[in-house]
Amino acid sequence: MATRPGPNLSRIAASLGVSVATVSNALSGKGRVSAELVERIRATANALGYVPSQAGRALRTGRSGVLGLVLPDISNPLFPQIAQAIEYSASVAGYGVLIADSRGDVGMQTEAINRLIERGVDGMIIVPRRGTRIADIGCPVAVIDTPSTPGNTVSADHWQGGREIAKHLAWLGHRKVLLIGANPGSNVQNDRIGGIKAGFDSAVQTEVLWIEKIEDQNGGGCLLGLAEKATEGFTAFAAVSDLHALRALTELQRAGINVPGCVSVTGFDDLIWSPVVTPALTTMRMDMDTIAEIAISALVHAIEKGEPEEASADETPSERRLVTATVSRVPMQLVVRQSSGPPGPAKTNLPDGDLPK
Repeated sequence: MATRPGPNLSRIAASLGVSVATVSNALSGKGRVSAELVERIRATANALGYVPSQAGRALRTGRSGVLGLVLPDISNPLFPQIAQAIEYSASVAGYGVLIADSRGDVGMQTEAINRLIERGVDGMIIVPRRGTRIADIGCPVAVIDTPSTPGNTVSADHWQGGREIAKHLAWLGHRKVLLIGANPGSNVQNDRIGGIKAGFDSAVQTEVLWIEKIEDQNGGGCLLGLAEKATEGFTAFAAVSDLHALRALTELQRAGINVPGCVSVTGFDDLIWSPVVTPALTTMRMDMDTIAEIAISALVHAIEKGEPEEASADETPSERRLVTATVSRVPMQLVVRQSSGPPGPAKTNLPDGDLPK
């Protein structure tokens, strides 16, 4: 059985005794239609369940009403949260969203961008694969990465987040802190680590451990040697993400090192499971709703404004396509839970000589 189509402009016009053009102008905000009639038309459209046709919109405006979103790794629990915030802000602005996953690969990122362009998206939001620059792709682009990334539109203030973690650990009394990152090529991770270092005074000793370097030597999923670091006097383990913080927490607990009784563990991103692990994880939370709202607002403005009539002589086409926002960095929020506390004596349940290397 065929599905009955929803009400169209003609049905709304007939029910009110006005022309289709008047209904179209009232719903699109164009033309000279009195405020009272606009209100009546919109109320009638809502009552009849009218849904604007994307195909019709494309014919009238030359735009599809669809945005593209490219994420670096949809399997990471952070990025579905970002996608949800972007989709909501886009829907409020009247746009749909197509999502593509680059799986952390530069080539696949390029392919994902090209696929979305072929589908006629009006603009794109890209969370770039670490260390990559976005070239001119033929439509306005909003980049969500970190304020130190050239062309970044808006993002969390990762450096400020690092400073907040440092202030928290210093206030607790930690004087020897191991910073845990995944890859030194990540702008976000470097900003977080840089902020942590900058937040400590000279009385605090820090050391950086890069997981990928250790795994290159010892294999994926290997021990990171954190129990040994605890016996060397490190009393806090500050990871650049909750995923890495959970790995640190698990390794320390399996070595018999109490968290937070002996050492503290902190993360970033406040992932959905961070409040329910044992102990609950102290972390930095991104205001994704605000970031998404700013990114979508700037992108939609660029789309509806169209190409700039004039550009600076030293401005490349790529730079003209990258969208700028009035607010480019959004503060992160410290969420204090049970995984951080004052430093205590480091003890393990491993015999001497059996510490993981």
